[in-house]
Formats: sequence, structure tokens, C-alpha cells
Amino acid sequence: MDFEKVCRLVNDKNYSSLKSELVKAQPYDIAEFLDSLEEKQALLVFRLLPKEVAVNVFAHLSKERQAEFSELASEKELADIVSDLYFDDKIDFLEEMPANVVKKILKNTSAVERRLINQFLMYPDYSAGSLMTIEFVDLKKQMRVGDALEKIRRTAPDKETIYTCYVIDAERHLEGIVSLKELVLAPVDKTLEEIMHKEPIFVNTHDDQEYIADIFKNYDLLAVPVVDNEHRLVGIITIDDIVDVIEEENTEDFYKMAAVQPSDEEYINAGVLTLAKKRIVWLMVLMISASFTGYIIRHFEAALQSVVVLAAFIPMLMDTGGNAGAQASTLVIRSIVLGEVDSKDIFKVIWKEMRISALVGVILSALNFVRIYFLEKYPLSIALTVSVTLVFTIIIAKIIGGILPIIAKKVNLDPAIMASPLITTIVDAVALIIYFYFAISFIGINV
Repeated sequence: MDFEKVCRLVNDKNYSSLKSELVKAQPYDIAEFLDSLEEKQALLVFRLLPKEVAVNVFAHLSKERQAEFSELASEKELADIVSDLYFDDKIDFLEEMPANVVKKILKNTSAVERRLINQFLMYPDYSAGSLMTIEFVDLKKQMRVGDALEKIRRTAPDKETIYTCYVIDAERHLEGIVSLKELVLAPVDKTLEEIMHKEPIFVNTHDDQEYIADIFKNYDLLAVPVVDNEHRLVGIITIDDIVDVIEEENTEDFYKMAAVQPSDEEYINAGVLTLAKKRIVWLMVLMISASFTGYIIRHFEAALQSVVVLAAFIPMLMDTGGNAGAQASTLVIRSIVLGEVDSKDIFKVIWKEMRISALVGVILSALNFVRIYFLEKYPLSIALTVSVTLVFTIIIAKIIGGILPIIAKKVNLDPAIMASPLITTIVDAVALIIYFYFAISFIGINV
């Protein structure tokens, strides 16, 4: 879509040409354009869209814009839009809306749909039940292929996907799955029981969305059936919903690794007070924990006063140790998320990080020794103190960075918590203790 042209048509109030331009565009592009407009102007442009286009565009709008349209639109307009949304999009929309909007929508739905909506809204957040849709093709295992294809033709317009069909018995227990391709290629007189896959991959209504994302990734699925505790088929989850979940989980991990509480609001739209509240808690925790480094420095104050030059190397040692720990934690956290590392691998991680850190530490230490002793002409004792401390700091930092995320996972905490800010704080304290004890040993100062 040509955004400049569309903006010009809006400014010129050339609504006839604007409508013609919009109906040719993709729903996502139209939604992005509407999100950029002022509230009332966006609603005016939205009302130009044909109903079938408006429904798809509405599903792609930001939550804030959906809420604004819901408040400004008439009950009939809102009912027309929401009634044609796919069921999972409808549930996602209702979960984000204020109570008065939900009440307005439920008032215009049938008793059956109202009961279904209320049931879906009661599923735990981030569970399979909250993600699934009921718009799928279910077939009986006794059906013949010809009859199954006829049912698909008849019901397909109301289904979110028809590429995988789900075979159930009389009590709706999941028996198997069959793809549309297999149905098209099979003889019409065969029964579904003869051609279906009898051990399908499935998830439970209360399974966590992160686990479901792993299922999609591991088995390369486009959709997965959702069953209740009695193994009855109650819905399916499609790949488009899981892409949103993966983005959401990655964003949450990113926030936690930066020591910020996760937020659903967009950065540019979030208030200053809201963002401050999201950051202040972790900053307070890190500030208090960082005070331990101050206690250590005060404890070894005599050493610093007798050899003042020791203070010049503290920032380098602390920064290098923090960076080394952050490298290890980032890789291990990512490996945990991808399922490559588990709690039973903790000793493998320790052994690997010990070898990596020893190699890295020796190289960096040698470079520092050359710089401090030969180029900057400091005494040998100072050069040795700094260089040996650097080796041990890097080794310990990488081991801490490698094992803390695994320990967090073991005790059911999010491994992303054990990311750069927290590990840096821990490593800073350890680096200082090592540094001063080596200074006492090599330089011979008294504490």
C-alpha cells in the first residue's frame, strides 16, 4: 500500500478514491495505517471499509485502537464486526477490553456463543485453552472419504483452517488426524479409520503456551488439537497464534534480561510513571546488592591506601568479569529456551565453561601483563596481581554465568532473571575479593 498516497487522500477528504485504494491493500497494512491516525479520523476511515475487509483489519489493530473503536462504534457496528471474527481472535479481543465493552458485545450474542465465550475466558492466562479456537473440521472415524470431503466443502467457510481434519468418536474423544491432501488422494469409498494417523500430537487445555510453542517447533506443525482431561477434542491452536506467543515470550525474556518488569504496553505509548514503576524494583534490588562491593572496598581500605595504584585496575577487572559472566549466561539462557540444555547438564556446562574461561582468561591476562609491565612500567608485583586476578575472575564469572540460569530453571524460576545485571553484581563482589587477596599475597601489604 502506498502510505503517502493514502495519507494525501485522507487529508483531501477524497473518500471515494480512498475506499478504492484501501480495499486493494492487505488487512495488516490497513491496520497499521489506521493505528497511525487520530482516533476519530481512524474510525471514519475504518467505516469506509466493506464489512468482510473491516473484520480482518480489526483483528490486526492494536489493542488500544480496538478499545477506542469499541467505545465509539454503535452496538450494531460492534456486533457485526465481532460476530465475524474467528473465535480465537474474538476471545483475544474480549480479554483486553474493559467490562462495559464486553457487556455490550455479549448482549448481542446468542446464548450458546455467550456460554462458550464465558468458558474460554475462564481458562488460565497463557494456557492452551486461552489460545485455542473452536473453528476446526471434526469428522467421525466411520465416515467414508467421499462423505468427509462433502462435509468439508459445506463447512469450510466457517472454519479457520481445513488443511488438517480431526477424527473423533461418538463421545468426541480424539481418535486421529487426517490431512486434506490425504483425503483428496484417497479412494472415496475408504473409511477415515483406514487412512487416519492414530497417534496424533496433542496438548491439554491447561498446558502452558511456552510448552505448546516447543511442540510446534519440534514437530513442525501448522495446528495442534487441544483436548480436555477426558481426552475429548475441544479446540485447536494454529500456527499464527503460536507466532504471537513466541514473540511475546521473547519480549518477556528480553525485558527480564535487562532487569525490567515485562509490560504489554508499547514503549512509545506507555506513561512515564508506568515505565518508572517497571524499572525501579529491579534497580533497587541491584543497588542494594551492589552495596556489597562497597563493603569489600572499605574492608580492604588499608591495602588501597598503601598501594593507591591498585584502585586504577578495579574498573577493568569488574567490567571484564561482568562481561564474561553475561556472555555465558546469555548463551545458556538461550540454550535452555531452545531445549538444548536441561538441569541434568549442569556439570557439562561447568566443565565447558571452565575450559573456555581458562583459554580466554590466559590470553587476556597475557595481554594485560604486557601492557601493565612492559608498556606502562608498573612493578612486576602489580602486573602479576592484576593478571592472575583476571584469570580467576573470568573463570569464576563464566561458571557463575553458566550455572545460575540452570539453577533458576531447576527451582521453577525464569532463567532470564539470571541475566547480565544480576550476574554482574555477583561477579563484581567476587572479583574484588580475589583481587585484594592476591594483592596481599604478591605485594605483601598488610590489611
